[in-house]
Amino acid sequence: MSLVEKVRESLTRDDGRIDADKLVGRFESLSRFLRVTDPYLPDGDLVAAHTLVERAGTRLKLSQDHTVVALAGSTGSGKSSLFNALARLKLSPVGVRRPTTGVAHACVWGPLEPANRLLDWVGVLPRHRYVRESALDGDDEAALRGLVLLDLPDFDSVERGHRLEVDRLLGLVDQVIWVVDPQKYGDRILHNAYLRQFRAIGDVTMVVLNQADRLSSGDTEVVLGDLRRLLDEDGLESAPVMATSAKQPGMLTELREALEKTVAERQASLRRLAGDLDAVSEQLTTMIGPPAAEDEVDRATVRQLSEALAASAGVPAVAAATGNAYRQRAAAATGWPLVRGWNRFRPDPLKRLHISGDSSPARLSLPETTAAQKSAVGLSVRAVAARAAAPIPAVWSGALTTASRSRSDDLPDALDRAVGSTDLGMSRTPIWWRLVGALQWLLLVAAVAGLGWLVAGAFDLAPLDLVEVAGFALPLVLLVGGLVLGILLWLLLKPLINWAARRAQRRAEQRLQSAVTGVAREHVVAPVREVLNAYAQAREALTAVRSE
Repeated sequence: MSLVEKVRESLTRDDGRIDADKLVGRFESLSRFLRVTDPYLPDGDLVAAHTLVERAGTRLKLSQDHTVVALAGSTGSGKSSLFNALARLKLSPVGVRRPTTGVAHACVWGPLEPANRLLDWVGVLPRHRYVRESALDGDDEAALRGLVLLDLPDFDSVERGHRLEVDRLLGLVDQVIWVVDPQKYGDRILHNAYLRQFRAIGDVTMVVLNQADRLSSGDTEVVLGDLRRLLDEDGLESAPVMATSAKQPGMLTELREALEKTVAERQASLRRLAGDLDAVSEQLTTMIGPPAAEDEVDRATVRQLSEALAASAGVPAVAAATGNAYRQRAAAATGWPLVRGWNRFRPDPLKRLHISGDSSPARLSLPETTAAQKSAVGLSVRAVAARAAAPIPAVWSGALTTASRSRSDDLPDALDRAVGSTDLGMSRTPIWWRLVGALQWLLLVAAVAGLGWLVAGAFDLAPLDLVEVAGFALPLVLLVGGLVLGILLWLLLKPLINWAARRAQRRAEQRLQSAVTGVAREHVVAPVREVLNAYAQAREALTAVRSE
């Protein structure tokens, strides 16, 4: 059993009737599909669905007590004669000059007023509306009460306006009766341009071989058999075929009985809408494929994007400046006091970039982004869209590409803010810097004290040999020891400072990379995920359309 057959089976009750509530639910699902896809899919691909939703909403609001049936056919098929014969009145003009029918005529069985809103919507002019009510044969026509029969212009008319009117009306009526004649029942235009397009609504399609009175009974059976074969090839296996003649009332009995059954069921409008919905949803399935999660963009792709953005935002330069700033600040805080002042006068690497190193956003002063970096960013952005589009139908690729670039103009400022506001861990002075700095000053004080003692001794102002250490006078030990130990401590700390600077550089780079990744997710990945979320919702809605 095909999916369409399963859908139709689920829509029908035990008595074979279409469940109106289920049908409305399917249309609500289609409306939901259109709401989530409208911003992303080409308008041309959704026109048929929008048209159907609008038409279904209007038709379901209008009279369900009336069934609109159209007689359609080519020039000379005898539509108007059949229309008059079914009405048993001469309503639609019949003439030798063809095409005769230029506009649609309507015959309403029952009061006209309740059907007027429906005819206004269909577009039949008031002067071409007729009422099939008669005191003489009212009871004979009671079985057709509620029927609105239309005589359409010829679909092969030389007048283009006639053909356009036929196409418009065929999209609005509840049921179509195709009127063919023995000479042109196999017309290619009829089968290719019309009947094959009606395969989805075979339940509300009938084909009558008119003017069958011109054929013998044997020839009629042969023609009907050949017509049946052509309809089966058109996909209209469920469409009934019968022979009629406007000149012999007895040959209209089968057609009238079919119309009476249609009118009594009050199901034609629902079957027509259900069939059209099947056809539209079948077309929409090409836009929906396998499931795609919102996190379809994998970590490797996001990492590639964030690395490209980091290079463009100057993260390597800022990280390197952080390491250099750490060395310079550490040297200024822990170096030999006689030379550490030199470091204080050197410009701070971070301040040269206008980066404060704390969480306060700043206006950065980084090198201009190179062409290679811009190209790398563009390739990475496209890679995000391509990765997201990989598992789903190609019709979504344009929306994903557009989404990935939708906030590209905001990227430079966002990256600037992210880099400038990232806490690089440079706002606090390490305790060991303070301890080493204090020790350096203590050693310098000792050296100065020793020097002062030696100077005072030279002028006999103070004894030099009062205290000795390992055979050396204490002032000399203080002077030499303070200088040597201070310089030695400074030299020994250099490897430690370099290691700590590299650690600070890596930490800053990680924090900056994390901030840039946040920008990448917000400005590139998030819009892409919005499209993927819309795809998931559209897939769910279309599944409901085809399975409710």
